[in-house]
Amino acid sequence: MKFARLGVPGSERPALLSHGSYFDISTFTSDIDGAFLASPRVDEVRAALAAGTLPALEVGESERIGAPIARPGAVVCIGMNYAAHAAESGSAPPTIPIMFLKTPNTVVGPDDTVAIPRRSVKTDWEVELGVVIGARASYLADPSESINHIAGFVTANDLSERTFQLEESGGQWSKGKSAAGFNPTGPWLVTPDEVDYRNLRLRSWVNGEPRQDSTTADLIFDVDFLIWHLSQYLVLDPGDLVLTGTPEGVALSGRFPYLAAGDVCEIEIEGLGRQRQEFIDA
Repeated sequence: MKFARLGVPGSERPALLSHGSYFDISTFTSDIDGAFLASPRVDEVRAALAAGTLPALEVGESERIGAPIARPGAVVCIGMNYAAHAAESGSAPPTIPIMFLKTPNTVVGPDDTVAIPRRSVKTDWEVELGVVIGARASYLADPSESINHIAGFVTANDLSERTFQLEESGGQWSKGKSAAGFNPTGPWLVTPDEVDYRNLRLRSWVNGEPRQDSTTADLIFDVDFLIWHLSQYLVLDPGDLVLTGTPEGVALSGRFPYLAAGDVCEIEIEGLGRQRQEFIDA
């Protein structure tokens, strides 16, 4: 299934996308949040879709698509999780996952306009596979258990300000990761039965020019390992978002200019949908 949230910020309505049409699921939940994702109502929605009893939604071309999850309790991120990206960053591939955090209020719609932060001269793009938690994960015994705790997957852009991240960080990365709008998410939350999350193509473009092109098969630490590993250090709750890292092809490599006002960034993950952000001055 593909879950979505439609409407203006703060007033999104929950919906399901099937065969190009949207359906109303507001009788099952008021929002796509952790409480819904952890409940039997997900299966009830699946049954209603199969039975053809979900009411259709009229969605105009100008309808805003919001992030497919309500504001998560946590956004947990993994750094340098593709060997080629680690190399272009000037680092050796990590031998243990590198974790950092983004603030939950960075999560915005996939096509929302993004303001380049004040003083920024190094705003960068990062297409990433996002994992949405569907059941509480704490001290999982084995990576094979991870899939039982995953509600689905999303396209995410882990936008980064590299000066804040690396030069003004004090040793932590989150200053460069948490500006307003720095986590466009969606357009859909796609349940695990719909995609092969171990081998999804990720791509990005800036002003129509290709930047990144890789696959989740190239992850150093795969999804199942990451959820298990994180659960040894923290509790992942339903609705939390885990970003799994970006492949090579970002501005930090020195091969491309950083983003500036007027630029357009597009990212896409196979089966999970495409995003488009226009950048403006703060």
